[in-house]
Amino acid sequence: MEFPKFLLGDNTDYPSAIFIVHTEYPRFIINLEDDEVQWFEEFTSEDEKELETETESLIEQATAFYDREVSRYED
Repeated sequence: MEFPKFLLGDNTDYPSAIFIVHTEYPRFIINLEDDEVQWFEEFTSEDEKELETETESLIEQATAFYDREVSRYED
């Protein structure tokens, strides 16, 4: 099964949280309410150096995805 790059998540136990799931490597969930990121991968110290530069871009993409999805609901 193929998944989209980003998924919007919701949970009634966290009513103010906005979860975005990134399904490609490196997989993570970000809560846009507080920008907390939970990674599904384990990284080596070498990976972490590369990840630092990529993380900012991935978070920007996740935020843009959320903005796009919300604008579609409003239309």
